[in-house]
Amino acid sequence: MNSSGEAPAPHTLRDYALLADGERGALVGPRGDIVWMCAPAWDSEAVFAALIGGPGWYTVTPTEPFVHGGYYEREGLVWRSRWITTGGIVECREALALPGDPHRVTVLRRVMAVDGGARVDVRLYPAAGFGRRPLREVRRDEDGRWTGRAGELYVRFGGAPGAEPAGTDHPGLDAVLRLAAGTHHDLVLEVSDRPLPGPEPVDRLWRATEAGWAARVPGLRGALGPRDARHAYAVLRGMTGSHGGTVAAATTSLPERAEQGRNYDYRYVWIRDQAYIGQALAATGPYALLDDSVRFVTERLIEHGPCLAPAYTATGGPVPDQRTLDLPGYPGGYDVVGNHVNRQFQLDALGESLLLIAAGARQDRIGAEAWHAALVAAEAIEARHRDGDAGIWELHTDRWAHSRLICAAGLRAVAAAAPAGSAGAAARWAALADRIVADTAADSLHPSGRWQRAPTDPRVDTALLLPAIRGALPAGAPRTTATLRAVRADLVQDHYAYRFRHDQRPLQDAEGAFLLCGFVMALAEHQQGDTVEAVRWFERNRAACGPAGLYAEEFDVAQRQLRGNLPQAFVHALLLEAATTLAGAGLTVRHRSRLPAPSFAPAHRGEPKPYDT
Repeated sequence: MNSSGEAPAPHTLRDYALLADGERGALVGPRGDIVWMCAPAWDSEAVFAALIGGPGWYTVTPTEPFVHGGYYEREGLVWRSRWITTGGIVECREALALPGDPHRVTVLRRVMAVDGGARVDVRLYPAAGFGRRPLREVRRDEDGRWTGRAGELYVRFGGAPGAEPAGTDHPGLDAVLRLAAGTHHDLVLEVSDRPLPGPEPVDRLWRATEAGWAARVPGLRGALGPRDARHAYAVLRGMTGSHGGTVAAATTSLPERAEQGRNYDYRYVWIRDQAYIGQALAATGPYALLDDSVRFVTERLIEHGPCLAPAYTATGGPVPDQRTLDLPGYPGGYDVVGNHVNRQFQLDALGESLLLIAAGARQDRIGAEAWHAALVAAEAIEARHRDGDAGIWELHTDRWAHSRLICAAGLRAVAAAAPAGSAGAAARWAALADRIVADTAADSLHPSGRWQRAPTDPRVDTALLLPAIRGALPAGAPRTTATLRAVRADLVQDHYAYRFRHDQRPLQDAEGAFLLCGFVMALAEHQQGDTVEAVRWFERNRAACGPAGLYAEEFDVAQRQLRGNLPQAFVHALLLEAATTLAGAGLTVRHRSRLPAPSFAPAHRGEPKPYDT
C-alpha cells in the first residue's frame, strides 16, 4: 500500500481499464488507482497525471493482501475492479457518469463487500495542470462533502466525511472505509471548470449512467466474437464527444518503444481514424457513431477544403504545437503534449473522407451538406494528388503510393454512391480515379508486379493492402494478389503483421507488431476468399489485449505487452469491421491454392462469461 502522499507505482499497460463519457477518459489500474484523467476535456491538462510521473491520483484499494481482477459489465464502460483478499472478496464498481457534460466530469465509485467485511484505503490527490496546481482551499460542508480548488478547476468529493487532509507537497484527502459483509459504499468525485451545481443523488447518477450505456451500445449478436465487437463499439462510443469527433487515444506520452523517443500525444481526432470508424460502423449497421463521424469530417471539409488538416481537437479546433513537460514520464518514455501533425499534409485523409461519405450514403445517412463536402474533397484530390504528403505513417514528405491509391478508392466509392442527377460528377470522379491509379503504377509498381511504398522506396508496406480492400482496384488484379503475397512473405510472423521493414534487423527488433495491420490482413484474406486464414488473423490479433479488452497501437510479441497510447481507437474500429465482415461471410471456407480469388465490391461485460464465438 502506498503511504499517504506517495504516487502509485506504474503498471504494464495491459493492466489498465478505461472509464470514459465521451468528453474525457480515465485509466484505472489493478490496485484501484486512477492515475490518468484530463479535465474538463480530452486535450485539457491532466488533473491525475501519475501515469506519466506527475502528481495527481485517486486510489481505492483494499488494506488486506489481495490478488486483482476485473471486468466490464455487459453494456458500456462500467468497470468492476475485483479483489480476492485474505478475508473475502471486494469489488469497486466504477464509471464516469452519463450523459457526459463538457464542463464537468463525475467519477462514480461504489465499493462493495461481496464476501465478508472489507476495509479499504481511499487516497484522493488531484493536481491540475499536469500536477503543477495541487488541491487547495479544502473545506468540508455541513453534509460531509469536501470542496476545494485545483488551479482553476472546482473539486467536490462526497462519500468520505471522515477523510483527513494530508500531504504537504501534494495535498489531498485520505480516508479508510469499513464495510460490513454484503453492504456497499458510494464515492462521488466531481471536477469542473465552472462552479458546481447542487449535488445529485448517487442512485440517480448510477441509473442515468446504466441507461445511457444501454441506449448507446448495440447487441452486435451477428458479429464474430460478439462480446469483443460490442466492447470495441463501447470503447469508440466512450471516446466520441458531443461534436462527433473520436479521439485517437485517451493518453499522451506512452512510448511505442522504450528509450527510442517515439512518444506522441494522441488526445486528438484524426480524420483518417474517423473514416475508419465510420466505415466499420457502416459495415456493422446504421448506428449513431457513423453519423458522428460523417458530421465531424463534413464540417472540417467544408471549413478547410484542400487545406484539411490531418487532425483536430475534439471540438474541431487546431491541434497545438508539440512541447514537453517537466515530468519523469512513463517508464521508457518522456512526456509530451501537442503534436507535430498540425504541420503536415496527408493526402490519404481526403480519400478516406470520400470513403466515409460513400459508406454513409450506402446506409442512407447522408444529406446535402455531406455531398457538398464530397465535392470539396474530390476537387482537393484533383488539385493535390501529385503533391507529396506525410502518408499514413506520418513520415517524411514523399509521393506515397498508399495515399494516392486510397484517393482513387474514395473517388470510385463516392462515384458509385452518388445521388441521382450526379452522373456528370460521378463520371469525372471515376475518370480521375483511373488517372491516379495509372500515375501510381507508372512510378510505384515494383518490378515484381506488386505495389511499392513510393517512387524512391521499393519496400512493401502492409498499408498497401487497404486500397484494394476499399475498391481502388479489383481483388483479383495481379497487383493486388502480388502485394498480399509480398506482405505475407516479408512483414508477417506467426499471424502478427508489421507495417514495413525499417532496416535489415528482425521485424520485432525495430517495433512492435501493428494491430491495425493484423486486422487489415484478416480483411485482405477474406477478400481473397480464404475465410479460414482470415479468421486465424482475426483471432490472433483480437487476443493481443489485456484483461480489460483494450488495444494499443502496437503489440510486443516476445513479451506479450501493449506498446503506445491506450486505447487506440483505430484498432478497435478495424476489429469491429473485421468481426462484422467475417461473420457476414458465413465462415464458408475456400483455400487459396485451389480456388480462384472472387471479384470484390466493397461492402459498401455483468458477470464474467466465456468469450463468444
